Amino acid sequence: MRTRLLAATLTAFAAVSLAACSSSDSGSGSSAAGSPTTTAAASADGATASAAPTGDATGTAPASTPADGASPGAPAPAKPAPPTDAGLPGKPDADLTAKLVAALDAIDPAIVDGKPGQAVERARSQCQAIFQFPKDKQKLTDLADQRFTSPQHPQGLGPETAAKINDALRSTLCPPPR
Repeated sequence: MRTRLLAATLTAFAAVSLAACSSSDSGSGSSAAGSPTTTAAASADGATASAAPTGDATGTAPASTPADGASPGAPAPAKPAPPTDAGLPGKPDADLTAKLVAALDAIDPAIVDGKPGQAVERARSQCQAIFQFPKDKQKLTDLADQRFTSPQHPQGLGPETAAKINDALRSTLCPPPR
């Protein structure tokens, strides 16, 4: 008998809790006309419990979602992430590669260090970072300093040189921002 009574009580409590959770998102205060209510009833022996939502005086159920179909408390849909290759320029032809290598050599010959293919790939990756963080100059400088290393400069060429590298990439290889 106690088990049945406990089960009925817990079921009724769960039903009331669920109804309270579903009606708490209305945000319109405590108007009784349009808010759903839940009734829990247990028989004399505690064997049955039921929950029934009721509508307003007209007998219609209240709307639980706004007209646009979105949940009232749900966050706005997330902006789709850009593709992983966003901002990554295509492999440059021989003329553009020569122009890029000349621009980097003008800053410091240690940037290319006799490996133009490696310098071009690093430059393409940095262009992608420039596309992703167009206004964060400090981050772009840090990324360029980490990306462009050489045996003589394994920790990078320094923030001044990294900033110059970013400027050179913007003027040669990186696509202009949209």
